[in-house]
Amino acid sequence: MIGAIVHQLTRNLDDKQVREGGFAPYFVDHTTGVYPTAASGSPWNAAGIGVKGDVICDLTEDMAAEQKARVTYDNILRMSDDPDVNNVIRFLREREIVHFQRFGEAVRLAKEKMDQKNVYFTNPAFDK
Repeated sequence: MIGAIVHQLTRNLDDKQVREGGFAPYFVDHTTGVYPTAASGSPWNAAGIGVKGDVICDLTEDMAAEQKARVTYDNILRMSDDPDVNNVIRFLREREIVHFQRFGEAVRLAKEKMDQKNVYFTNPAFDK
């Protein structure tokens, strides 16, 4: 959705606006196509997805990802003065909060099913 917003905001830029807005390096490589990158310019890749195959570890990682996205949306809202962009970002931010809460509930439920005596919450089906 963020990529779509960026595309909508940049698709009609003229050459002067591309240069003055600091968009030229991106434009040279991708025109106004959606190419997922961090604000630093680093392209997105799957290395940022932490999966260990342990339910508690993976759900905790999911919670962290939701919080990181929420902070990113907070930062966008601090910088943006476009009401249309801000409305979408606020919706996405609220969604991250709900996701964080649901993942937290999933952690609690998973812990209830695991060995409560072990502080690391190992899965007795695997860790005999």
